[in-house]
Amino acid sequence: MATAANADALTDQIAPTCKLRVAIAISPAGGAFWSTRTASGYAGVPVDLGREMAAQLGVPVEYVVHQNSGQITDTAAKQTWDVTFLPKDAERETKMSFGPIYEVADATYIVKPGSAITNFAALDQDGVKVAAVNATTTMRGAIAHLKHAKVTGYQTYDEIFNLLNNGEIDAFALSRDQLNAMARKIPGTRVLDETFKQTVTAVAVPLDHPLAAAFVTKFMTQAIANGTLRKAYDNNGLKDTPVRTEVK
Repeated sequence: MATAANADALTDQIAPTCKLRVAIAISPAGGAFWSTRTASGYAGVPVDLGREMAAQLGVPVEYVVHQNSGQITDTAAKQTWDVTFLPKDAERETKMSFGPIYEVADATYIVKPGSAITNFAALDQDGVKVAAVNATTTMRGAIAHLKHAKVTGYQTYDEIFNLLNNGEIDAFALSRDQLNAMARKIPGTRVLDETFKQTVTAVAVPLDHPLAAAFVTKFMTQAIANGTLRKAYDNNGLKDTPVRTEVK
């Protein structure tokens, strides 16, 4: 009886609608945090992890789509999603409870086609326009890093992609793997060699959900150890990407 009661209490907290609502953010490039739209729904590491988590709970999964991690953060207290996988920082820790880190990404900049900028010193000049996805850990990091260049937030990856492709901005701040994928689609761009920040990505639930927080922490610890996370990487174009769980 106690076990059944505990299971019911967990389900009431982590899946109050009798579905596991997984908040995801969409970009064309995908990756360990971003997901993509497909003909049949969605794909991505968070998609696979959410599906596996729902299966362990014995409930259906539902994906709640957002444009970026900032939008997910802004809705943390609105009870519109139950679990998410997103970059962690001190500001977000005031709005949600995080479990284990499952990705460490190096953040840098990509510069527009034909740009003469080759390093951070050349980038950080008055009049240089740098874009970032609005209200994200990378945007906050870029603002702290750049003393002269102007950082502007935009809601979607697609919007920034088009601005960069058209030469309307000088650079875009994001994780290196995402920018390398972008560089392959926009000839003449360059991803700078330096790194200004390491962004860590982790599973998270809204605040004041202790049973849910304990469950997702156990889930991710096991997923890292038993190969579930590695399989999610491999299924989503990241076979050559190592699983990084600690900041060096």
